[in-house]
Amino acid sequence: MDSNPSSAETAPGSIYVSSAVTNAAKILVVGHFAVGKTTFIGSLSEITPLRTEEKMTQASLHVDDLRGVTDKATTTVALDFGRLTLSDELVLYLFGTPGQQRFMQLWEDMARGALGALLLVDPARLEETFPVIDLVEGYGLEYAIAVNSFQPDRNYEETEVREALDLLPDTPVVYCDARDRQSSAHALIALVRHLLARAA
Repeated sequence: MDSNPSSAETAPGSIYVSSAVTNAAKILVVGHFAVGKTTFIGSLSEITPLRTEEKMTQASLHVDDLRGVTDKATTTVALDFGRLTLSDELVLYLFGTPGQQRFMQLWEDMARGALGALLLVDPARLEETFPVIDLVEGYGLEYAIAVNSFQPDRNYEETEVREALDLLPDTPVVYCDARDRQSSAHALIALVRHLLARAA
């Protein structure tokens, strides 16, 4: 999934997009609070990702549910942004959305022009995914589910996830570790293949 730029200016890690690139696609990385969106984009982005994380304060303790993520010290307050060049002609722009309800007003701008969404879920907190699914479907976005399990010793069957989230049969469900580039790439590829199949 790495590009083969022809000059130093377009080498991996460069802030510049190759002059050969003729197509760009906007993909949303979404999910509930503390599901791993920032980590996912950071694992894939070929540039230093833009992050708008702030330290969590006492004021957020009664607003943000920290069950299962008690060691979380920061939270995204606007967006995450990363870039991934898929070929000499195509680049993906990855936009991560905040997971808390109080930031949902950002979704309208974020969803505009997006081809689809990769929806990260923590299978131990599936009930927190429903509001996000409602938003994604409300904006008419095609999506794939990426199960980012925080309990590696627990196996969650695909049928369990599908039934719990009431997914359509053709909605892809993949498993990933948002910290691992190859695993994250596998999840993103599943979304891209789904989008191509729906467009065919």
